[in-house]
Amino acid sequence: MTSWQSQPRQLPKLKTSTQTLLPYNMTNNNEIHLSMAERIIDFNRGLTYSGQLPTGFAVLNPYTDNPETMEVMGAFYRKFYADNHRRRFIIGINPSRNGAGVTGVPFTDTKRLANECGISMVSAHTHEVSSVFVYDMISQYGGVSRFYKDFYINSPFPLAIVRADRSGKQLNANYYDDPQLFAMVKDFMIDSLRKHIGLNLDTSEVFILGKKNALFIQKLNKEAKLFDKMTVLEHPRYIEQYKSKDKQAYIDKYLSAFGCR
Repeated sequence: MTSWQSQPRQLPKLKTSTQTLLPYNMTNNNEIHLSMAERIIDFNRGLTYSGQLPTGFAVLNPYTDNPETMEVMGAFYRKFYADNHRRRFIIGINPSRNGAGVTGVPFTDTKRLANECGISMVSAHTHEVSSVFVYDMISQYGGVSRFYKDFYINSPFPLAIVRADRSGKQLNANYYDDPQLFAMVKDFMIDSLRKHIGLNLDTSEVFILGKKNALFIQKLNKEAKLFDKMTVLEHPRYIEQYKSKDKQAYIDKYLSAFGCR
């Protein structure tokens, strides 16, 4: 387990952060009784990026591109987050076109959404390699109900980014693929992370997926002081594509980081 601190530690008890952020959208007394599910849905419903992008890049918003995405996303969070239990934060990169870019649920393609979460999507049928690893790991953690009661997964840039190739075809892109892109979206990412935290997330230790992702999250954290400790895990896509023979070892590594081994 790679960590920005030299000494690993056991699974911590969820504790009050050194920050005093109110849960997202709970500054209004009329909203103080909203469940985490409703606050996440509200966050996703209001997502928009109106900032600049370098030439060739575009942002896809699944919640406006396909009305059913909003429906299945809402069903997912109302099924697994209908409480105000504090959760630990797993941080990805940005949604892929075939995962959260379609379903609105991080690391969840339509196959896993239906077969593992019990929520069907009619308008799209997708397979996403990262989703395969994540749900295999979730199964060994104890299943979707247990996992999602303990964890919240999202990204510092919570909308899909695509980049046109020479033929004009849109390909998945990461927020860190281009220095100018990162500079343009950095403030939006910090604001998004603060809103994620405000949903009622434990910031004493967060889990960053992808070593390169972690380098950039470290830069954001140095500026905004969001997290006490960042534990870095290999990205699910990397594991599925390049380390599939060692998949169980990586699942064990995840579960060990989460305090289950």
